[in-house]
Parts: sequence; C-alpha cells; structure tokens
Amino acid sequence: MRFPFVRISELRRHVGQTVVVRGWVMHVRSSGKIGFAVLRDGSGTLQTVVAKNAVSAEAWERFGALTQESAVQITGEVREDKRAPGGYELGASDLELLGPSPIDYPIQPKEHGVDFLLDHRHLWIRSPRQAAILRVRHEIEQAIHNFFYERDFIRVDTPILTAAIGERSGLFSTEYFDEFWMIEPEVAFNDSNDNMRLQEDFVSYLVQRCLERRRAELDELERDTSKLERVVPPFPRLEYSDAVPLLQGKGSAIQWGEDLGAEDEALLVEDYDRPVFVCNYPKQAKAFYMKENPADPRTVLCDDLLAPEGYGEIIGGSQREDDYDKVRRRIEEEGLPIDAYSWYLDLRKYGTFPHSGFGLGLERTVAWICGLAHIRETIPFPRLMNRLRP
Repeated sequence: MRFPFVRISELRRHVGQTVVVRGWVMHVRSSGKIGFAVLRDGSGTLQTVVAKNAVSAEAWERFGALTQESAVQITGEVREDKRAPGGYELGASDLELLGPSPIDYPIQPKEHGVDFLLDHRHLWIRSPRQAAILRVRHEIEQAIHNFFYERDFIRVDTPILTAAIGERSGLFSTEYFDEFWMIEPEVAFNDSNDNMRLQEDFVSYLVQRCLERRRAELDELERDTSKLERVVPPFPRLEYSDAVPLLQGKGSAIQWGEDLGAEDEALLVEDYDRPVFVCNYPKQAKAFYMKENPADPRTVLCDDLLAPEGYGEIIGGSQREDDYDKVRRRIEEEGLPIDAYSWYLDLRKYGTFPHSGFGLGLERTVAWICGLAHIRETIPFPRLMNRLRP
C-alpha cells in the first residue's frame, strides 16, 4: 500500500493518518527496544518513534545504523504531542536509509571556532541557528520586493562593476570589495523629508513582517522581540550639527566636519528604542551628488538611518543635486574625470527634476533584526578578505 508523502510542516493536517516523511537525521537515541530520531526536511523538525516490535527486523537494524545527517524515508502514523518538536511525532512502521552519512561528520555538538565553521560553511548552514538566519533573510528579501511592488516601483538590475571613477583599456584590477547586497530606490519629485518618510515606512514594514511571519526563527535565535516591536514610525531626527556637541558631551573626540564613526553611531542611539535619523551632514563628508542645503550651504540634504542596539548605519540617503552646473562643479572639485560622469550629467542636462533616494544594506539589516554579533552569518557564503570558499 502506498502512503502519501508529506512535508513536516504539513503534518498537522494528517493526524491519525499514515504518511511518508523524508529528511535528514539530526539526533538519534535508543533505550533498548525503542528508539527516537529527530529529523528535519527544510520545512520543520520532527521526532519519530521507532519501536522494535512495530517494525521489521531489517528496519530496526537500519535504525541502529543511523548517524548524524543520514538521509531517511520513514513511514508512520502522525500523532499530536505537545512535548515533541513542532507539536507532532511520527510512530514509525517502516524506515529506509536513502543516503548514509559517515560517523566523522565534521560539525559535532561541541564548541567549534569561527574559522573552522566558515571553512565548513556548506555544512554549517544545516544547523538550526544558521537555517533560522537564512529564513529571516529570505523573509526580508521577499518583504522588500513586496513593499516596493505594492507601491508601483519598477525593479532595475544595475551593473555590478562600472567605470564611474575612470576607464582603462585592456586589463583592470580591483583591490578589495566586500560582498554585500544593497537596495537602492530612487523617487522622482521626492525631497529629503519625503525620502525619510519612505525609509521609516520601509524599515518598519520589514521588521513587522519578520515579527508576523518569522517568530519561530527569531525565537530560535533568542532574539528579544520586544525591542523589535517598538520599531514603528515616526523615527527621531537629529541634525548633524546638534549631534556633534551631543557626542562631545558623551566623551567623543569628533569635530564638526568629520563623518561619524561606529562608536559615535552607537553613542547616538543608546538613548533611543528605535532607529534614528542623523540629517544634513557637512558637504565635505558626503558624496558629490547630494543637494546643497539651502538653510546651511556648508551641509547637504542627506540622512543616515542608525539602527538601535549599536548596529550602526543601515541606510544612507539624500536628496540628489538637480542643478547641472552645481553637479559639474562638485565633480571637478572632487577631482573626478568629467568623461566618466558624462551620462550622469546628461540626466541633469535633459529635463532635470528634484529627486531623492537611499540605499539599505541588506546584511546589516538582517544582522540587526536577528540580533547577530557579526554580518558574516547573514549571507549563505560570505566573501571576506581572506575567504573565497566554500
């Protein structure tokens, strides 16, 4: 008789029925005539109970040979049990070994160094914690698409490498670059205030989406979700020129005109329970394309959005300079090649308009929402200064 194959997440709909489950063994234990195996299949975890008198001698022997990460197919009756992982267990009537796993599986239930785990990243991501992080990342990425799609934005895939700082024929080199993903919306006719309103709506949407749909993963990560529940608009706004004396009062050596360092950002947010905008930085600390602040020409109309709990900048945004002559003059002042930016100047030359935009760093946002100490866990296969594999 053939029984239906179901995913672990679907078991609640099959209580009392006999089904087939396939997955990988996480833990095995036995007490003589009864054994337990905890499986995962990508949709959840499941405890299976294998009684010696309920399965064939061959199936019982196969159970005895199971090791960590063995791939198995188990047939059995679905039973509700609040004590079991996921709230359900499977009373096995048959067990098949689909793919054996040697007993020397590299990652054991003991302390491993970070370098060792990164060397075995292809296996490390099977662990519950790493899987939870990647599920939260997936949810954030999907929420990003939903947020902008619902607001009629058009997705554009831009080049990874450009010649924006000059061109060379033949071979070229890149000294070093982090591997990270950036979400960069641009909005015609939005000023700096509109830009910040969009940012706070966007970030709060991502956080609330994770609270709504990834609560189990956040629990696995032991994230204090009460802190995330406070991430609702409006976000506080702090002028750069007010932030400098505030930081100096907290012991920072920063002087007006300097960009904020990581320690400065942490000091600024320590009194807030949600992200904080720092607005209107000095012109010399920011990019040439940011619009001059009419209220203070020493500064530009821009903002950095700092996440609470010391996670630093997750968004950098600005109103863009829409005056052709001012943009060209700023390019020249920065010593950049005009030819490399001719396409950009054309956008100001032919039908210029007020506009704003921002960039959100995905990895740092995932780290903040998950409550992680380092962004290396937020991407499936990180590329660092000394790491190109796995």
